[in-house]
Amino acid sequence: MMNDHHPTREDLRLPDVLLALGNPIRLAAVKQIAIGECICSDFVTDVSKSTMTHHWRVLREAGVIRQRPEGRVIYMSLRRDDLEARFPGLLSAIFNADQATSA
Repeated sequence: MMNDHHPTREDLRLPDVLLALGNPIRLAAVKQIAIGECICSDFVTDVSKSTMTHHWRVLREAGVIRQRPEGRVIYMSLRRDDLEARFPGLLSAIFNADQATSA
């Protein structure tokens, strides 16, 4: 069963967010979620379902994503407003740095 823990905006901690976004699989997932709300099955990776579940939990507990269950489907969205309010410019800086490194 999914733990519904989503930290409040005030409880977001920079070390947790940076740790969550420091993993290439999680960063790629967040970049896809940044485009719009997604469901878990939208992500095709070379890792097992249980490993992706771990990645989703890390992102959720760090406050990077919000998970919303609807029946048997879990919708995920980026907590862009909360992250921007707490750490202005952080997401843009991380996405831009990752894009520059990939180029």
